[in-house]
Amino acid sequence: MPNIENLKKVATQVRRDIVRMVHGIQSGHPGGSLGCADFLTAMYLDVMDYDKDTFNMNAENEDLLIVSNGHISPALYSILARSGQLPVDELSTFRLLNSRLQGHPATMEKLPGIRIATGSLGQGLSVSIGIALAKKLNNDHKKVFCLMGDGELEEGQVWEAAMYIGSHKINNVIGIVDYNKKQIDGATDDVLPLGDLKAKFEAFGWTVLEINGNNIKEVVDNMHYAKKLSTEGNPIVVLMHTEMGMGVDFMMGTHKWHGVPPNDEQLESALSQLEETLGDY
Repeated sequence: MPNIENLKKVATQVRRDIVRMVHGIQSGHPGGSLGCADFLTAMYLDVMDYDKDTFNMNAENEDLLIVSNGHISPALYSILARSGQLPVDELSTFRLLNSRLQGHPATMEKLPGIRIATGSLGQGLSVSIGIALAKKLNNDHKKVFCLMGDGELEEGQVWEAAMYIGSHKINNVIGIVDYNKKQIDGATDDVLPLGDLKAKFEAFGWTVLEINGNNIKEVVDNMHYAKKLSTEGNPIVVLMHTEMGMGVDFMMGTHKWHGVPPNDEQLESALSQLEETLGDY
């Protein structure tokens, strides 16, 4: 059984890393990153079956996660570091010239855990199809997870991929929607309403789970359940309800921190709400 309290401590440190990284370069996306900290912590430290010490691009006999909404790179880089795949002090180079830690993850930087360049929204689920089919051809029974933003679902390519996956029952794909109902220009309901996402995915042949993505125990339990359930026929999608800016009171409840860095005073306020649990870089 996972130690939920330890996972919570890591997620809190990841949130500290996020606000410090974005503040340090005065650029980046804190809102969605903070909202996904619990999910990424659970995935990399408990749910996924992979060897962090022997990274390879093919992910043979390993679970892997495609972070299609690549603008949440601060959260991804942090958990890669906090799980021992990157030097923690490298987080201080976020978005600097010649840094491996670009604003959107890129494969040319040879980063452990990064297998495709992401952040050009709408493409991750399509890429997941290719990886999942390759695993089936190789008799590899591990899973392909694909995290997407809810605003990202406004891209038509997502639904082409969803239709293909559902109709061909590519059941080693597990999709996750960061369902915070906000995007860079406002609420998703104001920009382009998504309607009944559960009914839409079910119509495409998916089995739908709904979870609180800011409750680590719920994430751990349900993602393990999704892995088990995905062997029974249909692909799985998890509608993960999160709060953009989670953990920092003045960032929560608004889309305005989607891509805005905190100033010095705001950084101090944010850090005062987030306990240093593993040591800052």
